[in-house]
Amino acid sequence: QVHVQESGPGLVKPSQTLSLTCTVAGSSISVSNRYWSWIRQSPGKGLQWMGSIGGEGGVQYNPSQKSRTSISRDTSKGQISLQLNSVTPEDTAVYYCASLTANYWGQGTQVTVSS
Repeated sequence: QVHVQESGPGLVKPSQTLSLTCTVAGSSISVSNRYWSWIRQSPGKGLQWMGSIGGEGGVQYNPSQKSRTSISRDTSKGQISLQLNSVTPEDTAVYYCASLTANYWGQGTQVTVSS
């Protein structure tokens, strides 16, 4: 059974960097052809894909946020990390970690950007 858990601060101040960690248990995060993604849902809006990291370590980003986003992984810990720089209140959202191809999802973590 695969378990996915997001963690990080619930409150971030504007202009700061948001850092989240996704811990995957029960499956290697370096499985070939399996991509792990960060997805968010802002209040009243649909799901927005932020980026993905593949089993071989290659990373793809949503072009609209590419300049502010960094996704990395620690295979020894089974963790995928997200960093989002220069946040604004518009980055307030529930952030999810998921493998869309395998349909594994975390429960999501609420992040609020506010001073």
